[in-house]
Amino acid sequence: MAQIQMILRDPQLFYWILFPITIVMVLTGVLRHYATVLMQSDPKKQDLKALREQRNLLHGVNLRQNFNQIPLNSFTCRKTHLVSTYLQGGYLKDPDSKGKPPANPMTDPAGMDQMMNMLKGNMAMMVPQTLIMGWINAFFSGFVIMKLPFPLTIRFKSMLQSGVGTRDLDVRWVSSLSWYFLNLFGLRSVFTLILGNENAADQMASQMQQMNPTASANIFGPGQDPNKMFLAEAENLEVVGGQHHWVLQDIEARILKI
Repeated sequence: MAQIQMILRDPQLFYWILFPITIVMVLTGVLRHYATVLMQSDPKKQDLKALREQRNLLHGVNLRQNFNQIPLNSFTCRKTHLVSTYLQGGYLKDPDSKGKPPANPMTDPAGMDQMMNMLKGNMAMMVPQTLIMGWINAFFSGFVIMKLPFPLTIRFKSMLQSGVGTRDLDVRWVSSLSWYFLNLFGLRSVFTLILGNENAADQMASQMQQMNPTASANIFGPGQDPNKMFLAEAENLEVVGGQHHWVLQDIEARILKI
């Protein structure tokens, strides 16, 4: 029979460590959301040609990602039109700049605004994290505050017992520093409940949005050449053209067999 490991802990640890860290993390996320909203600059009205350039590139991306949802002849017509126009540069905002090196992003006002918004978002994430980490290391370092009610493998020991230098301690015990990291990545549903789906408190979603250029309003990042992106998308459309299989092919016969 396995021996149960017991640790005598002061029950006041829940009130003076676990609850304060959780409350501070929630309040920090709410403040970070409103600080990010206040620091973001107002979006400027985009030029009609620039908007047309972006939307037509997204048209090709959506066609490539959902090409199996339409019949082959419909896909072929759309692909042929988009590929020929992409190769000719028909959707470029400035056709005369085709083949020239991209402009310096430091001289582009739209690129500067985008970089400043990214910098503000990173500052809103890094500064609170640094302050809270220092606060926890100064006051709560080395405390074991709770035990998880379910078993875990030994691989979770380094994640759940940060700041506690014990080799034989059961992996289910959680240190104060590890509780901070669990709150850092586990409060997404709480922030969604309080602030809604489109909130700036969710750090993972913010980082993914920064790494995914198509999630932002301007898919052409600073220093990117739109003509090269159109040529790359034309090549991608040609590649997926030979892999088409309509999901509704012979749907009547398949339904009758059910």
